[in-house]
Amino acid sequence: MLKYSSDLRIILVGSLFYASACLGHFLAFENTPTLPAWPPSGIAFALIILMGRSAWPGIMIGSLLANVMAQWNHASLPAHAIIVLSCMTAAASTIEALMGNFLVKQWIKNDYPFKNARNAFQFLLVTLLMCVVGAVLGTSGLWLSNVVDTHELLKTALSWWVGNVVGILLFTPLVLSINYFRRFRLSSEKALEVGVFLLFAVALLLLFRFNTLNPTMEHALPFLILPFLLWLAFRFELMIAMAGVLQVSLLSIYITIQGAGPFVLDKPDYSMMLLQIYVGVTSVSTIVLSATVRERMEAQRALLQFNETLEAKVQERTHALNEEINTRKRAEEKLQGSNYELSKRNVELDNFVYSVSHDLRAPVATVLGLINLAKKDNDLEMKDLYLGMIENSAKQQDHFIREILDQSRNSRLEVKREEIFFEPIIEETFDQLRHATVISQPVEKIINIRQEKPFYCDRWRLKVILNNIISNSIRYRNGKDPVIKVNVEVDSRGAKVEIEDNGKGIGKEHLGHVCKMFYRATDDGAGSGLGLYIVKETVDKLNGSINILSEIGKGTMVKLNIPEVLN
Repeated sequence: MLKYSSDLRIILVGSLFYASACLGHFLAFENTPTLPAWPPSGIAFALIILMGRSAWPGIMIGSLLANVMAQWNHASLPAHAIIVLSCMTAAASTIEALMGNFLVKQWIKNDYPFKNARNAFQFLLVTLLMCVVGAVLGTSGLWLSNVVDTHELLKTALSWWVGNVVGILLFTPLVLSINYFRRFRLSSEKALEVGVFLLFAVALLLLFRFNTLNPTMEHALPFLILPFLLWLAFRFELMIAMAGVLQVSLLSIYITIQGAGPFVLDKPDYSMMLLQIYVGVTSVSTIVLSATVRERMEAQRALLQFNETLEAKVQERTHALNEEINTRKRAEEKLQGSNYELSKRNVELDNFVYSVSHDLRAPVATVLGLINLAKKDNDLEMKDLYLGMIENSAKQQDHFIREILDQSRNSRLEVKREEIFFEPIIEETFDQLRHATVISQPVEKIINIRQEKPFYCDRWRLKVILNNIISNSIRYRNGKDPVIKVNVEVDSRGAKVEIEDNGKGIGKEHLGHVCKMFYRATDDGAGSGLGLYIVKETVDKLNGSINILSEIGKGTMVKLNIPEVLN
C-alpha cells in the first residue's frame, strides 16, 4: 500500500475535485455561463495545503475531466478546441492552487491559517490574489478559444474571480477545520444549540417554499439569519460555524435558482452577483469572528497558564524564602545560643580562675601553716591534732579537684545509653559516702523505688547527680535524727527522682542561685559551690529538669525528671 500511496492520493484529489465540480454545475443559473460559486477552487486549495505540492496532478486530472464533461455538449466548439480549452482551464486551476499554497507557506507559515485574526486576514488576501491568477489564466483560455468575445472579457474574468473567491471562502476553511479538529467533541449543551440552528434553517426553507412571507420580510431574512451565523462563530469552532454558513449559502443559491427568495432580481447576473456578495460577506465575517474568538480564547488560556505558572513560581519562591528565613532563624538562634554559651563559659571561667585560685590555695595554706606549728610544738597530742587537721584540708582539696574533673568530663563526653537499675546505684552511693565522710551520728535512709522495667541512661552521670545531692543532704544534716528519703518512679516517659532531707534547709533568697558556679548559700566553708552547679549541668546534658524546694530549719527536697536516653 505504501508503494501506491501517492497514486491513491492523486486519485482521491481528482475524485473530490470532480465531485465538487458537479456540485458547482448543479448550482448554476440558467441562461448564464458563469457560476455563483466554484467549489473545486476551495477543495483544491484545501487539499494542496494539507497534502503539499504532490497533490497538483490530482487537481489537474480532476479539473481536466470536469471541464471536458462540461464543454462536451457545447455545439459551437470542435473536439480539439474542447480539449485545448479544458487543458488551459485545468492548468489555470492547478496554478491557482499552487500559488495559494506558496503564499500561505511564505506569509502565514501555518497549515491552519485561522488561529488568529491576523492570519485570517492574510488568508483572505491570499484568496483574492490567487483567484486573480486563476481568473486571468482561465479567461485567457476562453478568449483564445473564441468562447468569449473581447468586450465580454473583463466581465467574464470578474465573474470567474468572484466565483472562485466564493468557492474558497465556503469550502477551504471547512475542510481545513475538519482536519484540524479531528477529535472535536460536541457537548450536550452545544449539540442542543446546533439543533436549534438546524431547525431554524429548515423553518426558513419552508417559509420560502410556501411563500408565506410578505416582500419586506422576504428581503429581510438574509439579515435576520446573520446573527445566528455569527452566534455559531462565537460559540463554536470554525468547523461548525462554516458548516452553518455552507448550509445557508447552498440553500440560498438553490432557492434563488428556483426563482424565489430575497436575491431574485430582474436579471440572473444581477441575482447571482447579489447572492455572491451575501455569501462572501457572510463567510468573511464568520471566518474573522471565529479567528478573533479563538485568538481571545488562546490569549485567555495563555494568561491562565501564565497565572498558574506565576502562582507556582511565587509559591516556590515563597517556600524558598521561608526555607531561607527559617535557615537564617535557626542560624541566628544557634549563634545566639553559641554567644550565650560563650558568655556563660567566660563568666564561669572567670569565676573558676578566681575560685580555684582561692579554694586550691586555702587548703594548701592551711596545710603549710599547720606544718609550721607542728615543727615548733613538741607535744605529741598537738602533733596528732595538727595531722588530723592537715588530713581534713587534703580531703577538702581532693573533693574540690574531683568536682572540677566531674564538670570537665560532663562537658566533654557524649551521653551513653546503659541499662540502669536504681536500687543498686543508690545503695552504692550511700556506701561510698559513708566511707568517704566522717559522720558522728548515723543518717537514716528511706528508699522507695518503683521500677518494673529497665531504664536506659548514662550510668556515670546518674551517679554524679545522686552523689552530689545525697552528699549535700549528709553535709548539711541537722543535729538530731537526720533522715534522707529517696523516691524513684520509672514509667514510659522517664524517671522521676525525689531526694528529701530534714536538714538545715536553704533560704528563699538563695534558691534561685544555688545552681550557679561557686555559689554558696552558707559561709560555713564546708562546700566549694560546685556541687549543685555540676548537678544542673549534668541534668541538662541528659535533657532533664531539676526543681529545688527548701525551707530553713525544715529541710530540702530536690525533684528530678530524667528522660530515657534513646538509641
